[in-house]
Amino acid sequence: MTTPQVEPDITLPPAVRIHEVGPRDGLQNEAVVVPSEVKAEFVTRLAACGLTTIETTSFVNPSWVPQLADAEEVLGLLGEQGRGPSRPVLVPNERGLDRALAAGVGAIAIFGSATETFAQKNLGRSLEESVEMFRPVVARARGAGLRVRAYVSMCFGDPWEGPVPVPQVVSAATRLMDLGCDELSLGDTIGVGTTGHVHRLLAALDAAGLPPDRIGVHFHDTFGQALANTMAALRDGVSVVDASAGGLGGCPYAESATGNLATEDLVWALHGAGVETGVDLAALVETSAWMAGRLGRPSPSRVVQALAAS
Repeated sequence: MTTPQVEPDITLPPAVRIHEVGPRDGLQNEAVVVPSEVKAEFVTRLAACGLTTIETTSFVNPSWVPQLADAEEVLGLLGEQGRGPSRPVLVPNERGLDRALAAGVGAIAIFGSATETFAQKNLGRSLEESVEMFRPVVARARGAGLRVRAYVSMCFGDPWEGPVPVPQVVSAATRLMDLGCDELSLGDTIGVGTTGHVHRLLAALDAAGLPPDRIGVHFHDTFGQALANTMAALRDGVSVVDASAGGLGGCPYAESATGNLATEDLVWALHGAGVETGVDLAALVETSAWMAGRLGRPSPSRVVQALAAS
């Protein structure tokens, strides 16, 4: 298989942990329901590729995201492989946490917003109300020994409110992290961010007491900027990147949100820069091509397209 020529880039971290979101964020917006057995096999294949952190599913109300209504069944199929701190699940509230705890998970993620409009559309609550909803979720999860991640969506722009001021994002992020979360993921939900915006937001978060070593980045590729924005964040000290195998993804509450940064595209760029990921790129391309076949359409990842055809 073709591999990138390695030219070490000392401006990047020596290693990056990829937070694989394909099984959850990648599949949640698919119109055709993916069988539970296929979802479980997808997670198993991703783990075999060397991806250590894999977000497996979501315990949202099944009527909100029908694609993920089978969370318990998927985790049951995965068994021990679906548990532990490296297999987080998304939970929206205490009812979702109850289901997650009953399933024996080892890590959860909460999903907040930087804007009022998206908080209302996604959670049916104001920003203030959503923080209060998450407070007991985080407290109970931490009390049970679970790792907790906080997502903040619409960090770089909102389809209803337009540009989102950096101080507004910092306020939303710090309020969620003050609940006791371990890690923060910054979401460019509709893919409108640019590199200068990334630098400015990370600097503001650092000044507010949230340094890059507590942050992950989550870019969508609507305008083709996901990889460039990710590399900008890495040069600012971030070393955790959310990505989706095959570039799958979208958001059921924001129609302008297209696919996530493709894990293969990220791995190609990082390996070419001499950055360690622990990922077997050939196996990952094979896995994404397999999933594309199950979905009945080509993978949007440029690296998958190039290497699967070679």
